[in-house]
Amino acid sequence: MRIPAHSVCTAVRDDIVAGVYERGSRLTEELLARRYGVSRVPVREALRTLEAEGFVVTRRHAGACVAEPTEQEAADLLEMRMLLEPLGAARAAQRRTEAHLKVLRGLVRLGQERARRGNSDDLRSLGGWFHETLAQSSGSHALTSMLTQLRHKISWMYAVEAPTDPVESWAEHGAIVDAVARGDGERARAVTSLHTERSTAAHRLRFSGGSERADRVRTSQPPVNMTGLRN
Repeated sequence: MRIPAHSVCTAVRDDIVAGVYERGSRLTEELLARRYGVSRVPVREALRTLEAEGFVVTRRHAGACVAEPTEQEAADLLEMRMLLEPLGAARAAQRRTEAHLKVLRGLVRLGQERARRGNSDDLRSLGGWFHETLAQSSGSHALTSMLTQLRHKISWMYAVEAPTDPVESWAEHGAIVDAVARGDGERARAVTSLHTERSTAAHRLRFSGGSERADRVRTSQPPVNMTGLRN
């Protein structure tokens, strides 16, 4: 399948995240150009971008290779996410538009309905769209870009178990939107912090044989009172 040159970076990143290219494997310009139906020039630019993002490394005598992150690097990503997602929610409470709120509320309605029915097939993708929209609502291109990169890299390094109580998880999504809609930045930050910490416990490293538990990553923030937050 031929892919426009400007999409090469996205295509290679998606394939790395999906495991098409194994960690440590070589990424030759010739191979990638043939696979995506483009010249070597956009491939070279894509590899530079992916190296800056941490997906690719350049090795002497080998050239571009898929990165091989350590367990500590993977744990750091989850900790960064726990710091940045609450910040994004707090900013969204001050900067969101009505269009953002409409999309967020629609996603919450869909998520809550499917969680109640026990239809979990697409809850993960709905959750991804929710957090992407929440980040965009922050009005900060830099913050949105950082959170997007974090999501890509976390998806690459971790397998995520379904929440034990998806109804509760989507109640938390609804509480975040309520706080954002009211313009209550501190409440949005607190509820998002709790939600992110809970979801972090469900992440399992893909490259450690399942022996490492991501729930050893913790923050020092106190529990948040969730009373009355369910929609």
